[in-house]
Amino acid sequence: MSLFVLLLSLFLLQSCYSAPMCMDQTFPKKLNSSLEFCGYSDKACCSAADDLAIQDLFTQMNISDAACSGVMKSILCSQCSPYAFDLYSKSQNYPVLCNNKLVASLPPTNSTTDFCTQTWNSCKDIDIRNSPFANSSNPSNKLSDSYRNVADFCKAAGSSATDKSICFNGGVSVGFNGTQAGPPPQGICLERLFNGSYMNIEPHPDGSNRVFLATQAGKIFLANVPPQGSGKMLDIDLTNPFIDLTDVVHFDNEFGLNGFTFHPKFATNGRFFVAYNCDKSKSATCSGKCSCNSEINCDPSKLGTNNGALPCQYQSVIAEYTVNGSSASPNNVTNANPAEVARVFTMGLPYKTHHAGEIFFGPTDGYLYYAMGDGGNAGDPWNFAQNKKSVLGKILRLNVDLPPTQDMIDNLTLWGIYSIPKDNPYFTDRTFRPEVYSYGLRNPWRCSYDAERPTYIFCGDTAENAYEEINLMQKGGNYGWRVYQGYDLYSSPWAPGPNISANSIDPIFPVLGYNRSEVNNNLGSAAIVAGYVYRGKTDPCLYGRYIYGDLYANNMFTAVETPIGSANFTRDSINFTCTKNSPIPCDFTGKSSLPSLGYIFSFGQDNNKDLYYLTSKGVYRVVRPSLCGYSCPLETLLSAQPPSSKDTSLGLKLETHFGLVLTCLLILLGLRF
Repeated sequence: MSLFVLLLSLFLLQSCYSAPMCMDQTFPKKLNSSLEFCGYSDKACCSAADDLAIQDLFTQMNISDAACSGVMKSILCSQCSPYAFDLYSKSQNYPVLCNNKLVASLPPTNSTTDFCTQTWNSCKDIDIRNSPFANSSNPSNKLSDSYRNVADFCKAAGSSATDKSICFNGGVSVGFNGTQAGPPPQGICLERLFNGSYMNIEPHPDGSNRVFLATQAGKIFLANVPPQGSGKMLDIDLTNPFIDLTDVVHFDNEFGLNGFTFHPKFATNGRFFVAYNCDKSKSATCSGKCSCNSEINCDPSKLGTNNGALPCQYQSVIAEYTVNGSSASPNNVTNANPAEVARVFTMGLPYKTHHAGEIFFGPTDGYLYYAMGDGGNAGDPWNFAQNKKSVLGKILRLNVDLPPTQDMIDNLTLWGIYSIPKDNPYFTDRTFRPEVYSYGLRNPWRCSYDAERPTYIFCGDTAENAYEEINLMQKGGNYGWRVYQGYDLYSSPWAPGPNISANSIDPIFPVLGYNRSEVNNNLGSAAIVAGYVYRGKTDPCLYGRYIYGDLYANNMFTAVETPIGSANFTRDSINFTCTKNSPIPCDFTGKSSLPSLGYIFSFGQDNNKDLYYLTSKGVYRVVRPSLCGYSCPLETLLSAQPPSSKDTSLGLKLETHFGLVLTCLLILLGLRF
């Protein structure tokens, strides 16, 4: 089949994917800079003037509730989406809202709240002036006055998407029906871009080819990423860190700089956040409330000394920093001010281990998520992870854009300067810490969300001695620890704290993982490292697969969800090797034919969605499979250029329609082979 016939077939197979088009049937335009209010970048169906008009309309709505306000803002801004024509094809004042019955790429209702349900839950009883959802028979400004229930609302707001199966999924994302993974990969091909040990990598918020790399000791560096196939290394000046926090970070084994993230509006406010550990015996600013306290009936003097230190000598911290003191254009700053702007969170740790520390902003809500382990010692002896008043063993969700209200200050002992989102699952439940988003975790090491389905948030959880797990996070979900380890009941060897019976909880079991007995190394141990759903363009056979690994590096896994939206994942071990074209030769010493990566600490992505491995032996990037002798039938097709033509109406430029090309090529290959 010729490439031209393939491309023509792609055009005819509209059910595979919708093509970008604006409401006036023009194509999205390239933006010189991101839209300040709506946040769209690269290409959009709105100009800066349109963006201001939407902002004015939003202001006139005068929405009092923060959660509803965020939802309605994203809905108004959806007219800027490159897919606005299909989103608004029902000739109404709002886009088709994604719901579980409408689009298969969304998780089922009992797993994660879809966007239509989220809209109803957030806004059903909120007065909204000039609401786009008001109907002619009842022009009330409240959803609950116009619709009987969530099913009635979603039937109207999401009824029968177009035959192109596209809907609005919140933020700047849309949902497509039936996006599928590529054919099974033979292996993962890597190149080594830099030496040295790094724990975190974050793409630059400006969308460029730059990334930030952080060491566990407390330095963050700005690096330029070379193009794929250039044969060049990362460009990093190790004498000039972006920020140096080694004076405040306590670095030792499981202590150090654990995570950092940039505010969604970094381009204008210059704010970023760092999660790290400190030692109060060495730092005057390292002082916070002990996590073992009277509120949870825990006496610090009874913590014991096994696997520990002085009670709450060590602290977990989230601190805010800024670059605005250096420049009025944050994206251009290469050195940040090391002086802390605000202490968002500080908590004393009971033991030396299991304090995780991942932080990230939710892709659709703009809140800060913080993954916190159970605090340490074998078997979570105080049962912190199940204790509703403890913040240990939890995923926390904080609003760092609003200070705490006086009511929060009067009624809660907060851990820092933040407020609590009103749609947190336990906001009104006084038996729970309201910061909690989900709980029952041992040591959640690394979390990520699927770039195409941001409601899918994956977090790893390292095992005590048996099952290493990957969880699909739900609001209010209980992941079972320490009642369960993986799928099995667990009994702690030392349990001075309260016991919780299995019958008293409704645990959510892992979607992925492995038993330690399956791990192929000589160390007799394992520790899962959660990764990413691969959405890069470099290896189309990895596309749509969740990739993760083990700390001890000899085990890598991919997983595919079948059917899409079921939360039913099938795991496969996968081979890996290094290309001979690697800018830095990989280490093939030893008896194994596999390259020695040392320990895998983390995975990461850049702005092209290329995947990185951060290991004790350096920074590795996924490259084209053919460079390592792996065969992928889509690689040649996707690297080919489309035929030259003056007619651009097909809208099928491979470099900008990768998802369309990949999905439809899978169908074509299936028909051909």
